Amino acid sequence: MDLAALKAKNPDHWMKATAIRALALDAVAAANSGHTGMPIGMADVATVLFEKHLKFDASNPQWPDRDRFILSAGHGSMLIYALLHLAGDKQVTLDQIKNFRQLGALTAGHPENFLLDAVETTTGPLGQGIANSIGFAIAEEMQRAQFGKKIVDHHTYVIAGDGCLMEGISQEAIGIAGRHQLGKLVVFWDNNNITIDGTVDLSDRTNQVQRFKASGWHVQEIDGHDPEQIDAAIEAAKKSKKPSMIACKTHIALGHAAQDTSKGHGALTDPEQLKAAKDNWGWSYGSFEIPADIKAQWEAIGSRGAADRAAWEGRFAEVSSQKQAKFNRAYALEAPKKLSAAIKALKKQISEEQPKVATRKSSEMALQVINNVMHETVGGSADLTGSNNTKTDDLGMFDTGNRGGRYIYWGIREHGMAAAMNGMNLHGGMRAYGGTFMAFTDYARPSMRLAALMKIPTVFVMTHDSIGVGEDGPTHQPVEHVAISRSTPNTYVFRPADTVETAEAWEIAVTTKTTPSVMALTRQGLPTLRTEHKLKNLTEQGAYVLADAEGKRQAILIATGSEVEVAMKARDILQAEGIGTRVVSMPCMELFAEQDESYRRKVLPAGPVRVGIEAGVRQGWDQWLLGERGKNGKAAFVGMDSFGASAPAGQLFEKFGITAENVAQNVKDML
Repeated sequence: MDLAALKAKNPDHWMKATAIRALALDAVAAANSGHTGMPIGMADVATVLFEKHLKFDASNPQWPDRDRFILSAGHGSMLIYALLHLAGDKQVTLDQIKNFRQLGALTAGHPENFLLDAVETTTGPLGQGIANSIGFAIAEEMQRAQFGKKIVDHHTYVIAGDGCLMEGISQEAIGIAGRHQLGKLVVFWDNNNITIDGTVDLSDRTNQVQRFKASGWHVQEIDGHDPEQIDAAIEAAKKSKKPSMIACKTHIALGHAAQDTSKGHGALTDPEQLKAAKDNWGWSYGSFEIPADIKAQWEAIGSRGAADRAAWEGRFAEVSSQKQAKFNRAYALEAPKKLSAAIKALKKQISEEQPKVATRKSSEMALQVINNVMHETVGGSADLTGSNNTKTDDLGMFDTGNRGGRYIYWGIREHGMAAAMNGMNLHGGMRAYGGTFMAFTDYARPSMRLAALMKIPTVFVMTHDSIGVGEDGPTHQPVEHVAISRSTPNTYVFRPADTVETAEAWEIAVTTKTTPSVMALTRQGLPTLRTEHKLKNLTEQGAYVLADAEGKRQAILIATGSEVEVAMKARDILQAEGIGTRVVSMPCMELFAEQDESYRRKVLPAGPVRVGIEAGVRQGWDQWLLGERGKNGKAAFVGMDSFGASAPAGQLFEKFGITAENVAQNVKDML
């Protein structure tokens, strides 16, 4: 690579791009940790994008109609930090750059959306960013259809590396984007042919250009260090009606001794090599030093979008006050006032009619009410719409001919679906939910974890939640999955016992702002247990007394979901024998843990023996069976300690001992 020729061809561009390279080199060296090569290699692409195309305002990084920039190759985080600092972002000061990867710094090792306003999504697990971008692009299409082009009209730009494209989720993502012709999506592939282990051909021979073309994308191949080619490619991409992939041939760690090697991927800290690289670039300034003229040029780039923002604010002011209120409410994640009354009316109806339905059907009933009043909701399923019950009558199918549709057929792509739903929620103004079988949370798990980490209220509808699946057998019968979901911080796991609890769970899920929800729902029908209508959302307390003991309280049965019915039948047996038994329904352990200690002790007082009942593993239950009780408390758990089997559901509950008789016997054995 002839650096002299690159410098001579466009010296102004070169110096602006080299400011990125220098900051990345200095910050990683100071931290003695990080990834230097990618920011150095993609500095030219990023400079052209930010200077000539990206619609953003550094003084207001979250205005709704900005272009979205996603660094899917999140390990190269110094690229985005350098860009933000140079452009004048108020959060990314020079001190933040100097404290890269240090405790308490906003400049974390990988970009975190909850630390910096200008970071659209947390990336680092490769492939997540490009999959999130699908959701961003879908959200833009939907909102443009709903509010009009004057209010919503922006692009989503992504930088993805070889690693992102090797991850399986990338194929799920590009398949969805191609199918839906997401023409406002532009992906830059950092084609540097290097992974940590060595060159890409050690592990892969995929023709990425043909792969994207086969998935319905507009594809271009360019020199990723030529600003004119980069500019022309972005212009062409913006004119295409297809999603665009621009294959940018780059040199990792350009100009450094580690250029074009696997060493260039990581932290380049050798002082002599650092100085030599800067000399090669023609950068004669000190550590973390940006000359005033170059900083001023970058700040002009950062302020360029202020005029776009002001023009947008003018257009927004011209739309009706009703449309403004609807738009602002959705972006603020505020529920419409009608929601609470609609949920209460449904609960009252259910308590009176007392249907026996699977909670997946209960979920559909709740969604029918919610989707009618919350037009920001978007539903979908990974090819299990009829089983997950996620589609309601009024949604309409999102498609190339119906951008206003609010239901997405994701295909058999659990991981891609989950990541795209996160992207929709991160975009703003949307509340996305989607379904699959509970056993297939394994396929969606990385994105479920990231939803919790990023503090976004994605709703994961997971039906067929236990051995109640029946004949499909242990491959489809989740045993450990509810416990895995509960073990994830900042996640509400709802396992409702009937339609009333399901409606209450959904009310919480679509009103919370910073916590994702997992809906664990049954295949099999369950009776209505909440037959007395209450205005209060009892599920919001996490657990509550469903039926109290008659006579002296000697036992407390704690159950979730389909096993609350088992607990109620066990209570009948025990009460008939003079053993006073309380039944506690616990639809959400996390919410119960958030209650004050006095309420928890009121629901679960010390003294009586306790039995936990759930058709899953015991992990997570001992907090309520043995905790907060002192040393002498007796407790048992009736559930699963193995995988299931293929048989009708009723036979399986008998086989594994999840019966009222076994629960009652456990109580008597402890007494």
